[in-house]
Amino acid sequence: MSLTLSIYDDLKIRLGTTADMDEVMQLASAAAKENGLLEAKPELLVRAIWPKLNLQTGLIGCIGKPGGKIEGMVVLQIGKLFYSDETCLEELVLYVHPDYRNAKGGRAHKLVEFSKSSAERLGLPLLIGVLSSAHTEQKRKLYERVLGPASGNYWIYGRKTGTFLREHANEAGTCP
Repeated sequence: MSLTLSIYDDLKIRLGTTADMDEVMQLASAAAKENGLLEAKPELLVRAIWPKLNLQTGLIGCIGKPGGKIEGMVVLQIGKLFYSDETCLEELVLYVHPDYRNAKGGRAHKLVEFSKSSAERLGLPLLIGVLSSAHTEQKRKLYERVLGPASGNYWIYGRKTGTFLREHANEAGTCP
């Protein structure tokens, strides 16, 4: 399956492979710390990521050369919603490393485009969105530019994304 999307001559979104496991895990952990609602467990991240790197339950679009640093990624899961037997493509995380967010190339934009293109090529509807308490409006506008109008909203009561680890670090006296 060829799902490579060129951004620039030297910057492409490619399918992640098992050789990318360490880099993908680092980005997944960073994404969970920055945007997660609940505490992330590494063993659960591995269980979600490994099959997608093997193209078993989805796929991972990566920005970066094979075997090198991954600048951004989108983890897409092929599955079913609890109420249907039909299959869809569901975005689990779309994350660009902070060092590359302002770099030329529009990495987040291209990862959303990659997700859309993957859904089209697989013939599946795409479920993708913004679950973040930081820069939400910017992210919403980005998704809307690529995908069109949103289909609803999402509320979290009792916590904000990205605060779980900070709250626990404060309790332990490890956060400034």
